[in-house]
Amino acid sequence: IPEGYPTVTPYLMVADAAKFIAFMSNVFAAKTTEQLMRPDGKIGHTELRVGDSLIMLSEASESHPATPVMLHVYVEDVDAAFERAVRAGGSVVSKPTHQFYGDRSGGVTEPSGNTIWIATHVEDVAPDELKRRAAEAMKSGG
Repeated sequence: IPEGYPTVTPYLMVADAAKFIAFMSNVFAAKTTEQLMRPDGKIGHTELRVGDSLIMLSEASESHPATPVMLHVYVEDVDAAFERAVRAGGSVVSKPTHQFYGDRSGGVTEPSGNTIWIATHVEDVAPDELKRRAAEAMKSGG
């Protein structure tokens, strides 16, 4: 494993890689650490650093179609990041709210069609309490 790389790294095929990169940069301060272009001028390979994480991606093509994904990103302030995401063109999936499992989270679909869940951990929940809360949430449809 190369130094600085995790054991598992997501590799996304994105319908509009440039939009995805811009969104991640604007919302999460993602840094492009490597980028190779294809002969047609589209993005062939990019590596983005988001905090301590790495995302690899490429522009989708006929032979490698887009594969929409959901990503979960922890941030210090979910409300501020959520607002940045909406201003950067994200469509609201769910506004930030406190979750039974101890996070405050919300979701957006970014301009390339991937869903990004944004969260701030606000509470450690003991296993027994988590089970109780989960059962209660399932009763009320959540």
